Amino acid sequence: MRFTDSPVIELRVRDALLSIQQDNGSMHVGTTVWPCSLVLVKFAERWNPLTYTASPSPSAPNPYSSLLDFRNKRAVELGTGCGVAGMGLYLLGLSDVVLTDIAPVMPALKHNLKRNKPVLGKTLKMTQLYWTNPDQIKALGPPFDLVIATDVVYIEESVGPLLSAMAALVADTGVVLLGYQLRSPEAHRLFWELCGDVFNVEKVPHEHLHPEYAYEETDVYIMRKKL
Repeated sequence: MRFTDSPVIELRVRDALLSIQQDNGSMHVGTTVWPCSLVLVKFAERWNPLTYTASPSPSAPNPYSSLLDFRNKRAVELGTGCGVAGMGLYLLGLSDVVLTDIAPVMPALKHNLKRNKPVLGKTLKMTQLYWTNPDQIKALGPPFDLVIATDVVYIEESVGPLLSAMAALVADTGVVLLGYQLRSPEAHRLFWELCGDVFNVEKVPHEHLHPEYAYEETDVYIMRKKL
């Protein structure tokens, strides 16, 4: 299920409005906006330490203060598609981020980065990346403090390369932020089976998601390397 058939998706992040053009008629899933990217951005906005205000108790601790403090952190997004997650987190302080996807998706990503340049203030870094290509992974200059991925588990054959890319890119002390929705039972089963060999996984409680972006079928996971 894509988020909507509308040709333009709007997402407000703090005081900015992202406007994302999608192409639902394309042969490539990356030219469509999928819900998990929106869910991840709004989760991060809710708990971002620069804007967090506890209610009803102002003294309530923020359990994600360190995780979502993006200052001085390097990040890479895998399967960025139209660029929603990367752009949204940039607006929340993630100033050093590179957006990646396969070659056929690059035109849609480039278009949306240009479309949102007045909001972003600049064009974010982007590059082509195939998860099976170790040279492209190395060229990104890992390790990264954050690896971002949303709606990337939908083909069984890509699960192994995806997890290998995540492990190669994230620092030993870093974190993978994963926006997730079950797309394929086979890919789902294999992903979580292999994931447990590489990462410790924490599922964000649904009540911690943004109340307007807490779709029943979507989840956010925090993944850290097993050392």
